[in-house]
Amino acid sequence: MASEPTTVTITGAGGQIGYALLFRIAAGDMLGPDRPVRLRLLEIPQGMRAAEGAALELQDCAFPLLHDVEVTDDLLTAFNGTSIALLVGARPRGPGMERGDLLAANAGIFGPQGAAIGAVAADDVRAVVVGNPANTNALIAAASAAPDIPADRFSALTRLDHNRAVGQLADVLEVGPGDIADVIIWGNHSATQFPDVAHATLADGRSVLEALAERLGNREAATAWLDDVFIPRVAKRGAEIIEVRGSSSVASAANAAIEHVRDEQLGTHRGWTSAAVVSRGEYGVPEGLVCSLPVVSRGDDRGYRIIEGLEFDARARARFEASVDELVAERDAVRALGVL
Repeated sequence: MASEPTTVTITGAGGQIGYALLFRIAAGDMLGPDRPVRLRLLEIPQGMRAAEGAALELQDCAFPLLHDVEVTDDLLTAFNGTSIALLVGARPRGPGMERGDLLAANAGIFGPQGAAIGAVAADDVRAVVVGNPANTNALIAAASAAPDIPADRFSALTRLDHNRAVGQLADVLEVGPGDIADVIIWGNHSATQFPDVAHATLADGRSVLEALAERLGNREAATAWLDDVFIPRVAKRGAEIIEVRGSSSVASAANAAIEHVRDEQLGTHRGWTSAAVVSRGEYGVPEGLVCSLPVVSRGDDRGYRIIEGLEFDARARARFEASVDELVAERDAVRALGVL
């Protein structure tokens, strides 16, 4: 077992997703069974009691890997020496709030958090933004951390969308989720995202497109299902869960965040996964945007690497470009606020 614990900071730690994260991180699900952790729980003053209660429960679990827990509402205390930051807390859209209002409200959250990470986090820090609008919140945080922290240390969560896509395919094809590899989520974590199966394969060597054609009757039927059912359902799954459950995704979002960090830290295995990472111009995405792309990790200090050279047909390109256009519009709206 490593002797020095890894400091992990969770923002919005008193909320539901934060609560779902804490115990799995302390149990070793995120960083493995031989890496002790130190947890820093950041909350706003109104959420401190909930976070303090979670800290008491963590103590009661007596996790062997959990070195200590600190609850704070101070940014510099929360991010001091942190190596992994999960930025969960965000301002949700309220009644009558326009997207520009939402971006402005979250700039007031993620700008100061990024600045604090730049000022006091560990040299090896990596941060993943969970709170929506996640891609642009990550862009804001990265810009605010510069020049002390490289922008590519920040990413945003599209692993939940990736997992939702895999789950939908597994259900239709009657296979296990582990039998499906190389699904991609392109673009923004929003309703414009493009869940792509053009490169996906099954464990038996068949392409997912081939398997869908066999299951649904022919290639045309498979394409119709992808366009009319699969893509909209993955993109709008969060709204579906709210309608059925009465509240937003919690456990699945926490699980995806843990998997995002685990794969970045310990390495991906079969095929690639999806993450919103800083573009350097790959696939025509404007440089600097935080865009969901196919990625792999070797579990080293380089983190996620973008898979390059994949081809698009016209249908896929149009969907991808529409999502990138939305990211550009969000970036420009934030620039107009003077944040970037």
